Amino acid sequence: MANADVRFYRITLHNIQLLRIIWLCFNPPMPVSAPIDHLQTIVADPFTTLREVLLDKGFRGDVSRDHAARAAMSTDNSVYELMPDLVVAPRDEDDVILLLATMAEPRFRDLPITGRGGGTGTNGQSLNRGVIVNFQRFMTRVLAVNVDEGWAEVEPGIVLDELNATLADKGLLFAPNTSTATRCTIGGMVGTDASGKGSRIYGKTSENIVGLSVVLEGGRHLSSLEPPPDWAGPLLAELASACDAGRDALITHTPRINRRFTGYDLERARPDGNTLEWWRLFLGAEGTLGMVTRIRVRLVPTPKHNRLVVVAFDSFRNALLASAGILTHEPLAIEVMDEWVSRLARDAGLTDALPPIVRGEAEQPVSHIFVELVGEHDAALDDQAERFAAFAASLPGVVGTYMTLDPDEQKRLWGVRAAAVGLLSKRDGRRRPVAFIEDSVVPVEHLVPFVDAFDALMREHGLAYGIYGHIDVGCLHVRPALDLDEDRDRAVFQAVSDAVYALCKAYGGIFWGEHGKGIRGTYLPDFVGLEAYAALQRVKRAFDPCERFNPGKLVVVERPRLGIMDLPFRQGNAAGDIYEKSFHCNGNAACLGFARTTPMCPSYQATRDNRQSPKGRADALRHWRKAQLAADPHLAEREDDVFDALNTCLSCNACASQCPVQVSIPTMRSAFLYQYYQTRRRPLREHLVTMLEAGATLVDAVRPLARLGMAMGGKWISTLLDMCDAPAISRRSLRRLGHRVHHWNDRSLPNQSGEVLVLADPFTIMFDVEAIGAVCDGLVVLGYAPVIITLPPGAKSSHVLGLRQRYEARARRQIGALTRLQKTGLPMLAVDPAFALLTRQEYRHLDAGTPQIALVQEFLATRLAAGDSWARSAAAPSRKLMAHCTELAVLPGTLKLWRDIFDAIGVTVQPVETGCCGMAGLFGHEMRNQQMSRNLFDASWAQPASGEDEILATGFSCRCQVERFSSTRAVHPMKLVTDALAQ
Repeated sequence: MANADVRFYRITLHNIQLLRIIWLCFNPPMPVSAPIDHLQTIVADPFTTLREVLLDKGFRGDVSRDHAARAAMSTDNSVYELMPDLVVAPRDEDDVILLLATMAEPRFRDLPITGRGGGTGTNGQSLNRGVIVNFQRFMTRVLAVNVDEGWAEVEPGIVLDELNATLADKGLLFAPNTSTATRCTIGGMVGTDASGKGSRIYGKTSENIVGLSVVLEGGRHLSSLEPPPDWAGPLLAELASACDAGRDALITHTPRINRRFTGYDLERARPDGNTLEWWRLFLGAEGTLGMVTRIRVRLVPTPKHNRLVVVAFDSFRNALLASAGILTHEPLAIEVMDEWVSRLARDAGLTDALPPIVRGEAEQPVSHIFVELVGEHDAALDDQAERFAAFAASLPGVVGTYMTLDPDEQKRLWGVRAAAVGLLSKRDGRRRPVAFIEDSVVPVEHLVPFVDAFDALMREHGLAYGIYGHIDVGCLHVRPALDLDEDRDRAVFQAVSDAVYALCKAYGGIFWGEHGKGIRGTYLPDFVGLEAYAALQRVKRAFDPCERFNPGKLVVVERPRLGIMDLPFRQGNAAGDIYEKSFHCNGNAACLGFARTTPMCPSYQATRDNRQSPKGRADALRHWRKAQLAADPHLAEREDDVFDALNTCLSCNACASQCPVQVSIPTMRSAFLYQYYQTRRRPLREHLVTMLEAGATLVDAVRPLARLGMAMGGKWISTLLDMCDAPAISRRSLRRLGHRVHHWNDRSLPNQSGEVLVLADPFTIMFDVEAIGAVCDGLVVLGYAPVIITLPPGAKSSHVLGLRQRYEARARRQIGALTRLQKTGLPMLAVDPAFALLTRQEYRHLDAGTPQIALVQEFLATRLAAGDSWARSAAAPSRKLMAHCTELAVLPGTLKLWRDIFDAIGVTVQPVETGCCGMAGLFGHEMRNQQMSRNLFDASWAQPASGEDEILATGFSCRCQVERFSSTRAVHPMKLVTDALAQ
């Protein structure tokens, strides 16, 4: 036998070498391309020169000129798109000083410069030509925390939730709260003076800032936390004079409301004739005065107790009418959703936990109000909440109320409100909700007549819309549906903007009450009056004499002011195109969340590089696709940049379910790679990997020989494929598991009641037979009769690698097999989540009738709900339970399903929320990805796995990664089911 095995190994090596020779015969090395002509004739442009000079001077951050980096900075959450010329990501304040000092040189003096945070602005705040300074990439540190004095000092790129997570153990928080808290930066909040839930009590960002450090033209550093340098004397004197000249006029022309005027705030910067708080002029100035590099924020104690009451009304109008009365109960926040948004939330299943009368049934219109009450003492807060609930039940139009104390449920319900913008974005058709009149604020007592007038305006233009917002401060978010690819709707865009601005003024409100001004700053001279605006111009001239900082926005002196129709609109439609979803990306930036326990997006979480996020990749793909259709002569250069951006995608496809508009990067990546390799030679290893997936059944038949071959030649093969840590071929064959095995096309298939078809995908057959055994053994002890089914060759790797013809052929064959198996009427289960989700997310693009394959926990939860009786364990050890990241993205309740299953058999498990483990199929085995793979594991999985003898993990990739990077053993959850009930 040993000699035969050695011969098999030698034959295998010979065949691989022969395949390589054959491949080179038909695919000879491509000649080195001649230099692209247009590059030979280009004289170095100032941005290329600036990049070289910065790096020569020791700039330690990233300076990017490539198409993908610039495309990622060309959009925000607005309707606009403007490609910058250079993207600079400084490491620290010293880098910013070096940048601005360099840009003061005569050869660079005319180049615009614009700061950028999370890119969540809805009005083009951070879009401009020239240099974009990306603070979100590296400047993310908490520099100091003073608990006694109640402040923290941070860099501008730190994310709001990231900061508050750091402060949580100190019982403190930075109070301004936005719906984009998972990705908006503190610097961006300072720039737009952002606010959200709770602002009636805590105020806007500007009311929670203690001081700033800034870098001005020429690299001059100025800090409100230090004595001013000598050179600043004339500057501060001019600022004081400008404030004195325009302060009274500004007060006269701006309403006295909670969401008051900010940005160049002459009133607060000059509270009296002897005081100048110059740094307050930067709050809400949107980077038009200089670069903010350090921020000292005010901290407040985290509320000890809170209650959330959800009130359902029969109409949005009745909900608005109730706001004044609700305010008498001193809530922290009152949030509202109109009938349309509430219906979208119900249809998406987000309100399933609410009682039916509060959720709304069938066609019953319901508008929801969310009221949060906070307090220091539990009993007193209960009394307050009960009094409010009784009051709410008596309000006109109320159809039901619901109060919850549970923090997890409160988080889920607040998530419903936070999801409002995403829900509106899912609208089908060419007209989709867009942000441009989305944060109007009027006094609470004027809400109803304002909304009536607003509704009449929308009807006049035939626009559909939904409303949600913070009615405790009179702030309403509205996104009318428009198709801005069409001239007609662009005209409507202009007319509606003008009309809503006028409505806000008429009702004593403000047009930009929460999300900053951006391009809407074009209305600023009219809003503040010419006298006050002249003072604002003096402030601009004092700080930015060359008008280089975010030019054209808010306040201009010599440069032309940008109007709302002056920036290019982002193309939103590409009907029927395989890259259509890249056009639908609206810049919501949910994929830029910092939390490592969320599935989307692992490559961004590991790098904080916008190019390596679904949004950045969608931007790059959209620009490339438009260039391709326009026959751009520089297309190859663009393609290489897009390829680099896509190369780090783990193909987990969390974006397909967690992105508000379901932008699936892996689907478009597969199509792009297919086109990319039409003009380039594809690496041999990609063909070999897909051949491996096709050979699973053969491997199972000759498993001992295959194991010997891998033992003797595995390292050589890994080197050939540029991979590492390849998993070992499983010892046992399928038929040694002790369960029946059928091939999908056997003449006779199982058809008995109680039988369950356990689908063995190719990679699991080769590398994880023990998981197949664990699932089958667990089903047996629960009272079911599992039958293992082998399938045609797999299609996962060919999809990931963009081998489209191979993928489609294999996928259609598997769909045919699943269709035949479906006719048995028996449940079909997938052992590994990745296979089941491939059929749901990708196969259905080929065939909408692809049969549904259940995940193990879905099948068991269904049987539990149907009343099946299972045995209970007398004693079983508790285990931590972690789920596959794609599984969590598609089925957020998956950990709860497993917990309920284990509860039913008397076993306690500890579900742990995690993000991506860093393996993701082939990704974690490729040599080029080792650092990112390890970083992802350390960020999310290392800590919960540490110190455990054994954990439960649902995904094969996850189990491999745990055992690769830790001493902990990882097994399929069904093994614990078997062990617990077999005792």
